[in-house]
Amino acid sequence: MTTPPAADDAHGERPPVALVERRLHPVTPLRRAWAPVAVVIGWAVHDPDQAQRQLARLTATTLLIALAVVVPAAALYGFLSWWFTHFAVTDTELRIRTGLVFRRTAHIRLERVQAVDVTQPLLARVAGVAKLRLDVIGAGKKDELAFLGEREARALRAELLARAAGFTPETAREVGEAPACELLRTPPRHLALSLVLTGATWGSLAAALVVPPVLWLAAHSVWTVLASALPLLGTAGASSVGRFVAEYDWTVSESPDGLRIDHGLLDRTHETVPPGRVQTVRIVEPLLWRRRGWVRVELDVAGSANSVLVPVAPRELAEAVVARVLPGVVVPTAEPAAEPAADPAADPAADPTADPTADPAADPAADPWAWPPRRAGWCAPVWWRGHGLSVTGTVFAARRGLLRRRLELVPHAKVQSVRLTQGPWQRLWRLADVHVDTGADKTVTARLRDAREAAELLRTQAERSRTSRRAARPDRWMA
Repeated sequence: MTTPPAADDAHGERPPVALVERRLHPVTPLRRAWAPVAVVIGWAVHDPDQAQRQLARLTATTLLIALAVVVPAAALYGFLSWWFTHFAVTDTELRIRTGLVFRRTAHIRLERVQAVDVTQPLLARVAGVAKLRLDVIGAGKKDELAFLGEREARALRAELLARAAGFTPETAREVGEAPACELLRTPPRHLALSLVLTGATWGSLAAALVVPPVLWLAAHSVWTVLASALPLLGTAGASSVGRFVAEYDWTVSESPDGLRIDHGLLDRTHETVPPGRVQTVRIVEPLLWRRRGWVRVELDVAGSANSVLVPVAPRELAEAVVARVLPGVVVPTAEPAAEPAADPAADPAADPTADPTADPAADPAADPWAWPPRRAGWCAPVWWRGHGLSVTGTVFAARRGLLRRRLELVPHAKVQSVRLTQGPWQRLWRLADVHVDTGADKTVTARLRDAREAAELLRTQAERSRTSRRAARPDRWMA
């Protein structure tokens, strides 16, 4: 469907060249042909008794006639859906036209693209095709092109990223996929052992083994037992085998267009963490991982479904990867250097207005964390010791949890708003919480802070965010 460029007009100006629209891979109709069959299966599941009666009335001849109608109809539906689906790349956007009866045209502006991922389900890997999925700012769900040839999908991904980075259309096609340098690869043995040492795995498995027998003793109903056992077994499988299959052969590589993540045992996924668009980084440290020094790194990217950066790795290696995502950020140490300081209200010599968020680089021996005062134990007995705060020149860091520690890092430039909340019980003990909201609709909270400290933190954090946003580099691919 290519139209040759027209000759120059009388004014010497060349008219715009017609768009080159392309179709998806020829195997795509097989994917779409399942829709009519799925309708029939859905009806049978919805009313199994009626479906069984209708099936009993069918003779062999009637069944063959029905199959002779349904199969061609499904094939025709898949073919027409494929035939009426086109996509084209312009200088500024990707256009996707779909729809057999109800037409839909999506105009995806390249500067709004957060990530372009290539995924290959198991059957797609066998057929040599792949999905191209796009995360776009402000979009509720991902747009996708399914399916393209594997090479075509990777070439189109490279072209979209090059155009989003500002390359000319002619150059963008020649840039190709940027080279990558491997930073981290998770051994399958470490991944399997980390799942065994995760409390959620054992908790869901215990629930699947204990709850159904209890319900049987209480109700003596097979349907009640099945209705509870199947979801519990599914949860146990998703938290163990499902995670192992999804996170198998997890590889993180660095390239000019961001950090690339490849993973999957059956379904292979090729994702990209966009540079400069990470809103929050979480370092999770379960209790049973501490002896081995392992952590899990999660992140929030505005408008993107990317949520895991490193499934399991030694802390030093994980922090090196975090430094690639947040350049110039030094992750505060996980362990406190000393016990939480005495309550300022009980120590007249202590200065309650001193800035607890000063950069610890001035004193390397100092504890980088500011801990809640001891009176916070009246609001959160025992667990108050797990909350900490550290603010450096680049990030706002909040720590929580005693058994399962979570350290959340928010670059100052990504802070959208800062809030202070104080309930009646907290007011009685002169405590407050400071909430930092990010562009990914997430909130990081510094809990149980001294009220004066929280008010000062509210003011200084707002100023840090304004200053950092003015100095921040633009969020562009390969910038």
